[in-house]
Amino acid sequence: MKINTKHIGLCLLLGAAMSTTSCNDLLDLDPVSQITPESFYTSADQLATYLNNYYSSYLVAPYSGEMYHTQSYSDGMARSDGNTDIMLAGLNGNTTLFADDHWEVSSGKALQGYYGGVRVYNYFLDKAVTGYENGTITGDAELIKNYIGEGYFFRALCYFRMLAYYGDLPIVTKVLEDNDEVIVENSKRTPRNEVARFILEDLDKAISYLASRGKFNGQRVNREAALLFKSRVALFEATFEKYHKGSGRVPGDNNWPGANMPYNSGKNFSIDSEVDFFLTEAMNAAKQVADNAQLTTNNHVIEPQPGVITGWNDYFEMYSQPSLANVPEVLLWKQYSFSLSISHDAAYRVKTGCADGYTRTFAESFLMKNGLPIYASNDYQGDVSIDNVKAGRDERLQLFVWSESTLLDSDPSAPQYSQPFKKPGIDNSNQEIRCITGYQPRKYYTYDYTQTPNDELRCTNACPVFRTAEALLNYMEACYEKNGTLDADARKYWMQLRERAGVSTDIDATIAATDLSKEKDFGVYSGTSMVDVTLYNIRRERMNELFSEGQRFADLIRWRSFDRMITAKWIPEGVNFWDNLYLLYDADIKADGTSDAVVSGKEQGKYLRPYSRNLESSNELRDGYNWHEAYYLYPIGISDIRTASADRDINNSNIYHEGGNLAASKIRNLECPSYEICLIDYGCGKFNRKIHIMEQYP
Repeated sequence: MKINTKHIGLCLLLGAAMSTTSCNDLLDLDPVSQITPESFYTSADQLATYLNNYYSSYLVAPYSGEMYHTQSYSDGMARSDGNTDIMLAGLNGNTTLFADDHWEVSSGKALQGYYGGVRVYNYFLDKAVTGYENGTITGDAELIKNYIGEGYFFRALCYFRMLAYYGDLPIVTKVLEDNDEVIVENSKRTPRNEVARFILEDLDKAISYLASRGKFNGQRVNREAALLFKSRVALFEATFEKYHKGSGRVPGDNNWPGANMPYNSGKNFSIDSEVDFFLTEAMNAAKQVADNAQLTTNNHVIEPQPGVITGWNDYFEMYSQPSLANVPEVLLWKQYSFSLSISHDAAYRVKTGCADGYTRTFAESFLMKNGLPIYASNDYQGDVSIDNVKAGRDERLQLFVWSESTLLDSDPSAPQYSQPFKKPGIDNSNQEIRCITGYQPRKYYTYDYTQTPNDELRCTNACPVFRTAEALLNYMEACYEKNGTLDADARKYWMQLRERAGVSTDIDATIAATDLSKEKDFGVYSGTSMVDVTLYNIRRERMNELFSEGQRFADLIRWRSFDRMITAKWIPEGVNFWDNLYLLYDADIKADGTSDAVVSGKEQGKYLRPYSRNLESSNELRDGYNWHEAYYLYPIGISDIRTASADRDINNSNIYHEGGNLAASKIRNLECPSYEICLIDYGCGKFNRKIHIMEQYP
């Protein structure tokens, strides 16, 4: 069976809604489930087919429910930083994360889904590596190697997602027998630093097998993408261990629950050395990408002229064109096709609003073009209008956020051709397309009206997955965390990013002018302590470059930046509405604090408070967000703990429970109704996440 190579790139990265059957129809292949091991894994084409079925399922970043544009009515990646200090997503907010009394430990086995993914890649690698080494796989040797590299990459990606969620993990590299004894033995949790080292080893193997980006024009996993991902994993683990040390979430802590397990007896942990190791790995991997990075050019044009649809600014259009094959900065991207019913709604929903929006914290973080913070520059025009907020600022803010005078449509076929945006959809009666903060995303918008005529999934713009710009940021941060200073490469990379953003490259002037007490974003803090101004500005640069690309929540987790909400609630705010902006809306816009209020009342302050608009008792977020230490890691379900016990007694399980900073994470009152776990200091709480462990099928 031969793959139709004309269509391979399209099928590789189709939306999650594309069924396996449809993909195989396109390739004229039988479903993998119908092909026995005896008749498969003997050619390069078959290896590709196996992997094609899993591309859409696993290219998802930790925590981000909208890593890609999905075939649904949403703005896709634009909202991928929801539930953070810079983006709100959802009309009523995430009460699971940020309200009290939602700490529930599932009785299910959701982690089995992750280990099901591990099983897929373990099975593939066993067949593919053995066949390659024995010379029994026919076809192009470079392709065979690339597919083996993809297998290692995907397994590493699957483990990284679990590492970010759960910390310590069982490492399983073989397809397990359907045998209780085998399952229990392989359920032992490996300390997280060892898991991270295992992930890096898998990525090193992937890098050794993978072809460069040009082989598939960024439509298959490639060497550069694997190097970038390696730097991401290493930086995540280094900073998590550094900033969570002593919390009980890091191996070797006095209250680390793994210390109570016999299978960890005799292990010694030098976490400072581990942090240094991971920072070095992050720098080395990032540099290999950064030194060859071709950043997409920003010509500093903020919007097209009427009648100009495409080709007006390559930087803006990196997020709004059907193909990214010829955009070297994008190492891996996802493709769509309207003719194959693989499309999305992202461009339309950033045009209308999508029950989300950036925060005041986000908008105020961007520098002026002269490199100074807004409070240190006489050029800042204030915030009585969104146009004023953007004037003279970092061009990433100007390009990727709508304001009153921004051109809405440049396509002559559009009904609102040559008209300005006028106002964000704060008052939309359709709550699904209401902009809840006033700072409405423009990233992923296209001026091609054929992609945005209505709310019917008309858009086929590609979605970037990995960009080389991240490598520059990863190197900068790892370098400073490791050495306490910026080397020549780090400074060069930083200046490249700022030059593209239209911001002065005088980094030192920015650092000197920064007053951390006036900065509002959570990157100011690790734990309850402020970081130094240089590190903060590195974090600021990361936020201003990577927003709406699904990384902010993971960054705040690894930096331990949510701690400030443990003792003091944080109320998210949007635009300055009540000084002047309200005049653009109907005079009777509902702001009376009732359940159907559209905006918060003027008495609450001039800035919109999206989750405080309803002051009734049922609104759990009306007084702001809070946080608990235990939220930094997901809890493991009771059934999972039982599965890892030979006698199904939780007290004898190989799985210990992660409970944030709770002493040894002891579990009490194990027979709570509905299998709820009563934890020290939390009582019988609720946390509605479904988590579990270990496959039970070969």
